[in-house]
Amino acid sequence: GPEVDMHCNTARRGNSNSRSGSKVKEEKPKKGQARRSKAKEKKKVLREQCEEECRQDEEAPKCSKNHRNEKAKTEERGDFKRKTKDSCDEERNHISSDSSSESEELSADEEESQEEKDVLTQEELEKLKEAVEEKKKLIANLRGKPWPMSKKLVTLRESQEFVEKYEGALGKGKGRKLYAYKVMMMKKWMKFQRDFENFRTACIPWEMKIKEIESHFGSSVASYFIFLRWMYGMNMILFGLTFGLVMVPEALMGRPYGSMPRKTVPRSEQAGAMDFAVLWDFGGYAQYSVLFYGYYNNQRAIGWLKFRMPLSYFLVGVGTVAYSYMVVIRTMARNANRDGGGDDTSFNFSWKMFTSWDYLIGNPETADNKFASITTSFKESIVEEQESHKDENIHLTRFLRVLANFLVLCCLAGSGYLIYFVVRRSQKFALEGLENYGWWERNEVNMVMSLLGMFCPMLFDVISSLENYHPRIALQWQLGRIFALFLGNLYTFIIALMDEINLKRREEEVVKYNMTVWQASLYNGTVDDNSTTSTIPVDPADVPRGPCWETMVGQEFVRLIVSDTMTTYITLLIGDFLRAVFVRFFNYCWCWDLEYGFPSYSEFDVSGNVLGLIFNQGMIWMGAFYAPCLPALNVLRLHVSMYLQCWAVMCCNVPQERVFKASGSNNFYMAMLLVILFLSTLPAIYTIVSIPPSFDCGPFSGKKRMYDVIQETLENDFPLWFGKVFSYASNPGLVLPFILVMILAIYYLQSTSKTYKAANMDLKKKLQTRQVQGW
Repeated sequence: GPEVDMHCNTARRGNSNSRSGSKVKEEKPKKGQARRSKAKEKKKVLREQCEEECRQDEEAPKCSKNHRNEKAKTEERGDFKRKTKDSCDEERNHISSDSSSESEELSADEEESQEEKDVLTQEELEKLKEAVEEKKKLIANLRGKPWPMSKKLVTLRESQEFVEKYEGALGKGKGRKLYAYKVMMMKKWMKFQRDFENFRTACIPWEMKIKEIESHFGSSVASYFIFLRWMYGMNMILFGLTFGLVMVPEALMGRPYGSMPRKTVPRSEQAGAMDFAVLWDFGGYAQYSVLFYGYYNNQRAIGWLKFRMPLSYFLVGVGTVAYSYMVVIRTMARNANRDGGGDDTSFNFSWKMFTSWDYLIGNPETADNKFASITTSFKESIVEEQESHKDENIHLTRFLRVLANFLVLCCLAGSGYLIYFVVRRSQKFALEGLENYGWWERNEVNMVMSLLGMFCPMLFDVISSLENYHPRIALQWQLGRIFALFLGNLYTFIIALMDEINLKRREEEVVKYNMTVWQASLYNGTVDDNSTTSTIPVDPADVPRGPCWETMVGQEFVRLIVSDTMTTYITLLIGDFLRAVFVRFFNYCWCWDLEYGFPSYSEFDVSGNVLGLIFNQGMIWMGAFYAPCLPALNVLRLHVSMYLQCWAVMCCNVPQERVFKASGSNNFYMAMLLVILFLSTLPAIYTIVSIPPSFDCGPFSGKKRMYDVIQETLENDFPLWFGKVFSYASNPGLVLPFILVMILAIYYLQSTSKTYKAANMDLKKKLQTRQVQGW
């Protein structure tokens, strides 16, 4: 009947609830699994009994329908209803008691089961770990897959989501949270490293400008700007040393201007000491300032800090040269390590064709630069391939190269003689008085050297067209010839300057005698040493003084630097900018095509600009001891040159007709810089060791030699035994063997590096052979 159906449905719902509860409980820990299985068996037996009774009772009224009356049927229904109700209530009570007992048994393990409810089996854990590792490998190698971009993006997104979702599940038990925390921190650290690398790249001065120039003009032009940036960094260190340890202490703690003769403009020069022409020649108040050697006092300790000014001046001069040697040699060694030997031209065009583009570029301007860079690299590779298969007439080529070298030697000899003649002529002008001559006569030496440095490289470039060298080799020959030109001009200038130093020293002897007579005139006309007469106060501007040859040398180098800088900038504006403006606007109304004919747009002169930087730096090294302001002037010059030349090369120049790939290490530039560093320090060392300092100017006045300040410091500030050890260590008997051992060690290391380089080349060839055989 309907009542029976209702009660059976209630029992079934109870049973289904018990089944659902048992399914949930199956996910509980294995510790209470035995008890749960027994409870399930009991519930199953009770459910079967209840269903059997319900079926029997449902069939009973149908069987007795024809044999019982209506009253018996009613009584039977009542009895069956009570019986069924009692049996179902008993079953529900039994099930609820089992459930409550089971919940009581599991309550003790509730916390542990809650922590371990999501733990995977060891097999599932290994599979998940393998899947995560495969997704990571797929993310790393996705760029190399030959798939469409849409598929790559979808795969990348799905793989990243999978890794982020399941990577933390690789932990075990209570260490899962710690493992997830470690994974999160590792991801944050990797992101921080990537962001910091991007920030560091953005902080590199002029990096984006150089990349843009490289993309349009090739690596040969970009190598010049990289070299200029490196020179700027080195000069910043030199400027910091001289400014922080020499100029600032003298300006803050030294005696002020006007307190002594060496710090005061002479009375005869005070009228025009502030004129622009005088200051442009670094005379007047500029001469008697911290910019030059003669201003510094020979007082052993200055200020309340007792700063050792003469010692600091000497050590800074030596330290700048030592630091320059160290940084140049270290850069050369690092560049040599990057160049592991061998060529990288195997399958060169295939690599460029299929792997050059960067698919992560999202900026249109960056994409344009990358496109231009790939185009330029193809041009460089094509030139390299053409030069490697070029046939030439060897006898004609040798004759033309010999003729070109003979013409270059004639130019070098002529320029050297011209500089020597001009320097001797300027000495004659100096003896007669420069105030009697015009601007050209006063600046004739500087202007002639600057003009030779501007026009001789152009002549060498014309001569080099006869030789038919590879563009890279032609650049090296051009650099070598300009190097010889600048070096010859510089040493000719130094030789003439040494003659002028000798004239100043002879003049100094005369001044010494005159000062003796002048001092005698202050003591009532007597020179008696026992006289007790008080001296007459004299203004420092009226005291006679010597010529101070050190300041004269510093002034000459500063004038040379300034004139060379001005010549470079004027040449840049006239030779590049005005030429480009003329070609651009007059090309429409001219008889021939100005862009492809004469005069056309100018090309960037790599060799001339590189040698200009190198010899400018050589003059800094040579004159910084006598003019501490030179590193500051050079920093300013390099800073302005970077912006001005970057603008000029992008706006006024065109790429070379034969774009070639520059050497990856730039060690040729560094080798020339090392040579000019060595040759520049020789004259400075000679003057420090051989020529006595001036008697009335500079921090070493009153000493026989400039290096005597070291001995004085050892005697006064160090124990006696330390001075003896230092004297023994500086003995030539120990110094010469030490130098010999250093030379032998350098030779051994160089031989070892050549051996390793040859071994690397052999291994590279073997790997290439195996790779080709595998294909």
